[in-house]
Amino acid sequence: MSFARDLSHLWRAQGFRRLTYVRLLSQGGDGMFQVGIAAAFFFDPTTATTPGAIAAGFAVLLAPFTIVGPFVGPLIDRWQRQRILMFGNLVRLSLVGAICGLLLMDAATWSLYLVALLTLSVNRFLLAAMTAGIPRVVAPEDLLTANAIMPTLGTVAAAVGGAIGGIVTFLLPDVSDAGLAFSALVGSGIAFGLSAWATVLIGHFQLGPVDPLERLRLIAQVRELGRELGFAVRYLHARVTPFQALGVMAAQRLLYGIMFVASILISRHVLGDPDKPEEALGVFTIVVAFAAVGFGAAAVLTPVFKERFSRHSWIVLCLIIGAAGQALLAVSSAPWALLSAAVIVSFAVQGGKIAVDTIVQRDTEDGVRGRAFTLYDMAYNVAFISSAVIGGLVLPDDGYSRPLMAALVVVYLLVALVFSRAPRQASPAPTLSSTN
Repeated sequence: MSFARDLSHLWRAQGFRRLTYVRLLSQGGDGMFQVGIAAAFFFDPTTATTPGAIAAGFAVLLAPFTIVGPFVGPLIDRWQRQRILMFGNLVRLSLVGAICGLLLMDAATWSLYLVALLTLSVNRFLLAAMTAGIPRVVAPEDLLTANAIMPTLGTVAAAVGGAIGGIVTFLLPDVSDAGLAFSALVGSGIAFGLSAWATVLIGHFQLGPVDPLERLRLIAQVRELGRELGFAVRYLHARVTPFQALGVMAAQRLLYGIMFVASILISRHVLGDPDKPEEALGVFTIVVAFAAVGFGAAAVLTPVFKERFSRHSWIVLCLIIGAAGQALLAVSSAPWALLSAAVIVSFAVQGGKIAVDTIVQRDTEDGVRGRAFTLYDMAYNVAFISSAVIGGLVLPDDGYSRPLMAALVVVYLLVALVFSRAPRQASPAPTLSSTN
């Protein structure tokens, strides 16, 4: 099987193998952390009963890195990425310990919010550093396969971690939110610690950048960050293909986000008993598990078809597949429709993301790649926050609107049509002076 051969080939590369360990442990911890904090405090099923409440929760979860990212992201191109991953996970471990201490002391909710938001901000920073480091541990011709395997396995690991937390919540409904959060946080802290240990196994200079700063000059660096991020935007725009790939990723993520918000509400009001929030959370956990199947299928099938479809053609095909999956929800809100759509649309989103990652990596020089993926994460978060806001405005309280689901199908097809006409080859790389 092509996927098995590709995985076996990549697995022989020590750098790829060790970076995968780091990602699996890190994102597995993310899933448990988000159940312990996001579900218990931001997405508390006893309070998040309306689209507006869920939109507010998404904004709280995703806004921090969107705001902080422009200031810290360019550091991915200035500091050793291996050190970023190691110390970042150690920082998260410390923050998890602080949250556990606050829970034991029954501290004010605002203090839990503050430390949780700091932890989530570090998480997005680490994901950008890991993605920027992939081209340093695999050959150029293996980028697509590496992007199919590593980020998708990370997503599945996060889903598994979250599913474990959700199952515990479902099986132990009488345990307090603080008790459930504490249990999940302990697990996430262990995962973060192991991820930091796995990072030590990676060579200090193996993940790049090629010309890192020899010493930290924080004030001088901060003054340059805005200029450098602006250069990154102009660079990607001039290269054309990575800029357009980011645009289609953001569009796809926005459409997926609206379905995600709808799924939360449908799980509670249509498939579950509104008076039993723990039952609704259990139903939504099943939806997340089906979505994980779609993510995993994308990791398997995308490399298989890499010889038959160009990256651009694969993105267009994934958008059409996403439209087909979304069409199921335009037909029915029954369990079969929601679970089938979860698999199909998740496959389409992840399959498109794999190709987008490869385009951005391939058509962006290493010295700009960290900033490119910082912009990537910002676009991702803005799209997801926007989807929550749009969902809050247009979704009914039970989350299901047949006209809206049909409208999403049309938008998927329009995005596919527009991107099918996009250039396939990158323009020459600009210099700093040419973009001023």
